[in-house]
Amino acid sequence: MHFSQIPSTGFSRVGALSSVNIPHSQTSIKAGIAIIDTGIDPSHPALNVYKQISFVPGTSAGNDDNGHGTAVAGIAAARDDSFGVVGIAPGARLWAVKVLDSTGTGSISTIIEGIDYVTQNAKQIDAANLSFGCQCSSSALDAAINSSVAAGVTYVVAAGNSGEDMSSWSPANNPNVISVAAIADSDGKCGGLGHPTQYGPDDSLASFSNFGSKVTLAAPGVDIYTTYMDSSYATLSGTSIAAPFVTGAAALYHSLHPTASPAQVLGALVSMGSTASPICNGDGHGYFNNPHGNEPLLYVGNITNVG
Repeated sequence: MHFSQIPSTGFSRVGALSSVNIPHSQTSIKAGIAIIDTGIDPSHPALNVYKQISFVPGTSAGNDDNGHGTAVAGIAAARDDSFGVVGIAPGARLWAVKVLDSTGTGSISTIIEGIDYVTQNAKQIDAANLSFGCQCSSSALDAAINSSVAAGVTYVVAAGNSGEDMSSWSPANNPNVISVAAIADSDGKCGGLGHPTQYGPDDSLASFSNFGSKVTLAAPGVDIYTTYMDSSYATLSGTSIAAPFVTGAAALYHSLHPTASPAQVLGALVSMGSTASPICNGDGHGYFNNPHGNEPLLYVGNITNVG
């Protein structure tokens, strides 16, 4: 049973609801988003699953037998339909690219297959979300991502949940992706006045989040209400949950600027983000307590005004 549309505080913190309500309310964002993950629940009413494929042996295309991919998908693109949740790029076409199994793990070779599939469909896919990583190095994985970016797809990657510098974490440390750290936000507003969370005070870098100079952007990643498998909903935390905020923003920007390259999308999102210099506006636009870096905090409240 769905009672009403419930926006997580994270969405108001990044100005998302105001941005989509100006030109796009009750419409679908004209963009394609690849969720390279555990799959997406194809029957979830909040999600516009456009294509589905699996590279995991013994599984059917699009079958999310873990829940992670469906959660990521909802943050990026849940429909604006008055119930459940609404994503950053509401109703965008979702490509379910299953490369992780029911335990949420997968081989680098399988992940590369999924990335190559996105590259082959780059004309229809604007942004891709990678909410996974390892403290490892793979030149083949980097090459696959670089080829996909060169084909025009913006890649967004979770920074990792080990509370350490992410410089040794792949694929977040690939210089051609947007890497995303997580903040704790409890009230959807800047200023640090909300109640503490289990992962730190309001408006602080989440205690689990990786950090460092290679982080591109921060986004909300604590207690985010989103879609889940079996047509359900769940509240989750992690940099895996922060990343799709940025993926949805990339798709939203691309829908308004169809010829933008991945580098231009990255530059636009960084330039629009909240930094330490702006004074808190009492709403979502304002920075957070970040002792480990100075990356901007995602803010899309003015995305329709950026050329």
